[in-house]
Amino acid sequence: MRLISEELSFWRDLLSMLEAQYGSNCEIVLHDLTKDYNHTIVDIRNGHITGRKIGDCGNNLGLEVLSGNAKNGNRYNYVTRTDTGKILRSSTQFLRDDDGKIIGSLCINMDITESLAFEKFLHNYNGTGDPAVEVREFFTTDVKSLLECLIQEAQLPIDKTPEHMDRADKLKFLEYLDSKGAFLITKSSERVCEYLGISRYTLYNYLDLLRSKQEYTDSILASMRLSLIHI
Repeated sequence: MRLISEELSFWRDLLSMLEAQYGSNCEIVLHDLTKDYNHTIVDIRNGHITGRKIGDCGNNLGLEVLSGNAKNGNRYNYVTRTDTGKILRSSTQFLRDDDGKIIGSLCINMDITESLAFEKFLHNYNGTGDPAVEVREFFTTDVKSLLECLIQEAQLPIDKTPEHMDRADKLKFLEYLDSKGAFLITKSSERVCEYLGISRYTLYNYLDLLRSKQEYTDSILASMRLSLIHI
């Protein structure tokens, strides 16, 4: 298989089976990641769970994988939540072509909001249970909204408005966005420059500095691993 579209009838049959198996509280999404990232969803069942439909965009986890910042993007049975407060138990499997290149993803999002509330009641009643570990995943219908989510997420640990950020703050802000693949989004540079109040020249200088630093760190780690192999 080289393209999702070549086997689309198979994927649709698979989604129909999963939909019948798991019911209306389970969203199943097929992304074609060879398309423009603003329109990657080629099939979706029970889209009411995240409010998405065919033709909408991919999420932040896909950006991380496509940018190369997540070496193994597959994630199974993790917990996340929507901006409307729904709690989801999710799994994401990235799909590769015959050459190993990522061409799509299959995502399952089970709405466990009500069952989790009941589980919490039982835990409190019985005095047992540990809180679930959550993964930050943003469900939006377009990449513009996705970028805004990433920008707000990048600002949280800095806890300053852009006009009060110094150079170190802005570098930290940009490092987060770059690690999440935000600059794969069309016109993201323009929006980030506008948000931070910097020129594109300054932005590219900051990104070059961050990426050269990361390349140096990666080379040191690779050398250390190689040394350990020969010990």
